[in-house]
Amino acid sequence: MIPALRQLWRSVGFRLAFYYGLLVAITMLASLAIVYMQTVGVLQQRMVRQVAASVQQLVVRHEARGLEGVAGEIGHLLADDRHSDNEVYLLVDREGRKLAGNLDQMPSSAPDAGDGVHRRVLRGGQGAIAYLVMRPLPDGTTLVVGHDLRDQESIESLVASASAAAGIVAVLLLIGGTFVFRQELERSVGAVRRTAARIAAGELQERVAPSGEEDEFALLEQDINAMLDRIESLMDGVRHVSNTIAHNLRTPLTRVLVRLRAVELGLPPDDAQRGAVATAIRELEELAVVFEKLLQIAEVEAGARRQQFAPVALHVIADDVAELYEAVAEVQGIVLRRMPCEAATALGDRDLLAGAVANLVDNALKYCGAGAVVCIGTQTVNGRAQLFVQDDGPGIPAAERERIGVRFHRLDRSTPGHGLGLASVRAVIALHGGQLAFEDAAPGLRVRIDLPGGGD
Repeated sequence: MIPALRQLWRSVGFRLAFYYGLLVAITMLASLAIVYMQTVGVLQQRMVRQVAASVQQLVVRHEARGLEGVAGEIGHLLADDRHSDNEVYLLVDREGRKLAGNLDQMPSSAPDAGDGVHRRVLRGGQGAIAYLVMRPLPDGTTLVVGHDLRDQESIESLVASASAAAGIVAVLLLIGGTFVFRQELERSVGAVRRTAARIAAGELQERVAPSGEEDEFALLEQDINAMLDRIESLMDGVRHVSNTIAHNLRTPLTRVLVRLRAVELGLPPDDAQRGAVATAIRELEELAVVFEKLLQIAEVEAGARRQQFAPVALHVIADDVAELYEAVAEVQGIVLRRMPCEAATALGDRDLLAGAVANLVDNALKYCGAGAVVCIGTQTVNGRAQLFVQDDGPGIPAAERERIGVRFHRLDRSTPGHGLGLASVRAVIALHGGQLAFEDAAPGLRVRIDLPGGGD
């Protein structure tokens, strides 16, 4: 329940609707509170003044005409039909016997003399809540004057009902507002999201379709389209540079290598220049490899190959790579194992993923000594496809793990390489929306590839 509410709260439409409904509810409740204070407050003040005036009138009548005058006046007040439904009167003698009034008996919890309090009373056999004032008279009798609070209770009930209705209206506004806000946001933002997804897939020519309205979202669409124009221009420049490198550098480099090989073949085996030519050939071949890897990384990071994504069986790739490197591992005295062998399917480019896995296995074999064990494993965890390459070699210090995969960064300069292999692996995994993790295998290193599942 709580995760579902958290997910719902992440919706901008829900939050806006919630705040809007809350604001309406607060406004309604504040208005009802004002009405209540103005209505019930005025009634309360008028009732207190009326009761006080009645008490004073009856006290004066007692001074003038005694008990008979008070009883007669009470009878007259109850018979004039002006406020007889709400008026409360009671006159009792020293022993508490009723002499006049419309109360059946003295309240069980009698109010203090002179204080106005709320008490439950019996009038005509029916119970009610009344505001009472008690006044002892000089002859030992007691006068009780009050006012029935049924009208005030009715108003309070009405305000409570109105408050409940306001709460229901706020909930309805929250539900309806959530739907309306989400629809409006999806209409305005959905086009931007869909265009961004296509751009991320490598379709750099895509643009947000104009909505035809003149609001903040239209301005956002214009800014995004201008940004995309600039990005496409920059990417075209990158591609142009890459093509220039490929054509203007690789082609002449290949020609130089061909000529050097021809020169090498034409030199006698014992010629001193033959060694220099061979060294030059090796260095140029390494330079060609660097060019090739840089161009491959640039192509992967451009994201153009996302369009070729399809479900890929990682466990089959692991089987193929293990079979490919089995002979190499045997020559180096390293045991290459394929475990665990669980099925794992991801959405991606098979060739790129196979190249990344081969790169990881090649690194493991390169940096492990004879007698080491290298494992290639596949598994599915929480719907995600995982492949890992683990060895029991010297491993990598924790401080260096974050720099692994940085272009041209190498931990061991004495080992042949260019520092581009893991950089290309990082680029491939990032292209697939996955994660590349380097973990301590104690001993050795465990490199884990975690990719979104590709379904059945």
